[in-house]
Formats: sequence, structure tokens, C-alpha cells
Amino acid sequence: MPESQPRAPAPPAVSPREIRMIPFIVGCALFMQMLDSTVVATALPAMALDFGTTVVHMNITITSYLLATAVFVPVSGWAADRFGARTVFLAAIALFTLSSIACAASGTLGQLVAARLAQGAAGAMMVPVGRIILLRRIPKAELLKAMAFLTIPALLGPVIGPPVGGFLVTYASWHWIFLINIPVGLLGLYMVRRWIARDVPDSRPRLDMAGFLLSSVAMAALMTCLEAAGHGGLGAGPTLGLLGLGLACGVLYVRHARHATYPIIDLSLLRIRTFAVSVLGGNLCRFSIGASPFLLAILLQVGFGLSAFSAGMITFTSAAGAMLMKLVATPIVRRFGFRRVLVANALIAAAFIAACALFRADTPVWAMVAVLLVGGFFRSLQFTAVNALTYADLDAAQMSRASSFAATAQQLGISLGVACAAMTLNFSMTLRGGVAPDRIDVMWGFAVIALIVAASALSFGRLPARAGHALRARD
Repeated sequence: MPESQPRAPAPPAVSPREIRMIPFIVGCALFMQMLDSTVVATALPAMALDFGTTVVHMNITITSYLLATAVFVPVSGWAADRFGARTVFLAAIALFTLSSIACAASGTLGQLVAARLAQGAAGAMMVPVGRIILLRRIPKAELLKAMAFLTIPALLGPVIGPPVGGFLVTYASWHWIFLINIPVGLLGLYMVRRWIARDVPDSRPRLDMAGFLLSSVAMAALMTCLEAAGHGGLGAGPTLGLLGLGLACGVLYVRHARHATYPIIDLSLLRIRTFAVSVLGGNLCRFSIGASPFLLAILLQVGFGLSAFSAGMITFTSAAGAMLMKLVATPIVRRFGFRRVLVANALIAAAFIAACALFRADTPVWAMVAVLLVGGFFRSLQFTAVNALTYADLDAAQMSRASSFAATAQQLGISLGVACAAMTLNFSMTLRGGVAPDRIDVMWGFAVIALIVAASALSFGRLPARAGHALRARD
């Protein structure tokens, strides 16, 4: 159990303009990261052709990014406390932009992998630290509105990434999937310097090096294991070995964190019920963030024979639902309360995910668009509520540790969703003796993900009736 924690200074007064601008700035950083993490997949064939290798080998550009992100996410809270959140945020945006240029300029696969590792490390710092700034500066009465805005880019990135990537690769070149980050990054640097006040580091805590090493190995091993389990790239023996290594390091970290003065992932936060329930239930819901675009892409492109761009335009409609949610999320949660909204909405969101399993080649486009539009609305409402509730009962001194904890859990949750969907596809294909995915395989994938999302209602049901009451305060 931690013996002492850094004491956060009282935050300076925040203007109404800052309350509007800070979520926008952090949202731009989140959008840039989420877009980059999904846009690369569509460019792999073109990149493989340029580098003279196979698409399978090019997958290392995605894996290296995910590994770097998984390793460095836990250290983001410590870095924000040690060097100041604004300083780290600026450095992360700058590194992300520079590494994007390096990716586009890469002449060999090795250079590209090195640039992607740097990009992943920058992304691991950029979003959690940006969230720390938001949590420290935005009053709790305004936090629900801020999270409603911040949820949109998180859902937009995975949806528009594939069609944007397909468009750029088709009509320009794969280099542009990285170059599009440059104007966004430069704008972000300007806006951070313009609108986010310089903060004094809260304390000078020493880095929990033992905890960092244990958590890094655990996250890297588990992420690689999930990737291998979903795509069958390593075989049973190495995959189980990675699973064992990840679990062993995870258990050792839990033992270490009980006695560390400033653990890199503070497990004592789980004693706060709203935080613990939001992390568990929210992660079950996050299975759908990675799994749904993955399954829809296979269904529409492989099953129905649509192009990547056409399929992307259909799935993009879920983003419209997410944007519509921004207008009504706050009044809905204030009217019905967090517990009722999260429990009921988990079941509704699960139903719309399950409805995707009913899509057929002869299903009218308008029907698919309607399901995705309404489903996007309810999923966005769910993430808005759970993201705000995660920090409802935390004080300013706990925000940095809570943000890095939640970001680490979210990274695992999204990866678990993709791996679970891929394993379900492979299992269904094996049972029917198929060598390529078919509609029935995707149907089972949607069904499993829908059941997992529905199960989150059991977790949210443990919330007290007045959970998040401070966030429901009227303006």
C-alpha cells in the first residue's frame, strides 16, 4: 500500500473559454492517436510492395506501435507529476509529429519500425497526460460535458481510419497516412501553448523502476499474446509462454505495488467503488471499440464484396450517431442518474451490436446505416457516462495516477476485444472446416461481443444510487 502520495496544488481559476477549449485540444490529440492506430492497416499491402516484403511481415508496423504504447502508458502519470503535465503534453505532441515525419521518410522496414516505436511511446504519453490536464482544470460540474466532447474522437478514429487510409493509398500514396498528422500536430502545439497554463510539478517522486519493468513486461507479453491468439501467428507453445510470462509479471507487480511508496500503477484506487466499477464495466464495453470495426470490415468487404472505401462510408454513419449524442448525453445522465443510464444503456448498446449479426448481402443499405447510426449513439452515451464517472470521487492529487491506471486498462480492453473477435472467427471457421471468413463466422463474432457488453450491466448494477452525484450538478 502506498505510504505517501504527492500533494497537488490548488488549480488556478479557469475561464469559460478554457472550459470549452481544453476538451477540444485534448480531443484533437486523442483523434490523432486513434486515427493513426487504425489507418495503417489499410495501407499494409501498398507498404509491403514498396518495401519488398509480405503483408504478414508488414504487420510488425502495427505490433511495434501497440507494444510501445502498452509499455509506456503506465509511466504517463508519473511523468506528468515529475515534469509538469503541460510540458509532457507538448513534448508528446512534438515527438508524435516528428515520428510521423520519420515514418513517411522511412526507406527500410527497420527504419519504419523504429519510427513507429517512437510514435507509440509518444501516443502513450499524449492522451493520458492530456486527460490529466482536463481533469485538473475542468470543474467537476462541467466534467460530464467535457467527457461528452472527448468521447467523439475516441469513436471517430476507428471508424474513419479505414476509409481515410483507403482513400489516401488509392489516390495518393501510403506516405500520406503519416503526413496528415503534421498539420494537426502543429495546430495542437500552438493551441496548447495558447490555451493551457503552465503548471508547476506537484512533487519530485522517484520513478518506480521495479514496477515499471514488471508492468512493462506484463503489458508487452499480454499484448503480443493477444495479437498472436487472434491471428495464430506464433503457434500454441510461444503464445502460452507469453501468456504465462505476462500473468507472472502481473502477479509480481501486484505484490510489489502493495509496498511501493509511489507505485507506477496505484492499485489502491480500486478501493474507490465508482473507479473500480467504471474500470471493470467500462472495459467490458470497450471490447466493442476495436471488435466492431474489425468485424464490420470483414463482413462488408469479404462477405459482401464491397471495396474498403465503400465499406468505410457505411460504417462511418456510427460516427454521426456519436456526434448526435453530444447534444443530449448530459441531460440524459442528469435526468436518470449514472447507474440507471449505464445499466440500461449497456443492454441497449449490446442489442445493436447483436443486430449487426443479422446483416446479409441483400440487406438494404439504409437498414445497415440506421442500425449503425443508432448503435453509435448509444455506445457514445455509454462511454461518455463511464469516462466521467471514473473520476467522480477522486481528488486532484489522485488524477494523474487514475488517468494512467485507466489508460492502461483501456489499452488492454480494446486489445482484448479485437483478440476475442478474431479468436471467435477462427474457432467458427475451424468448426465448419472453412479456410476463409464467411458471414456465419462474423455473426458469431458479433454475438460474443454483444454478450460481453451486456455483461457489463452486472458491474454497473453494483453502483450506489447516487453515484456521480457531484457530476450531475446543474450549471
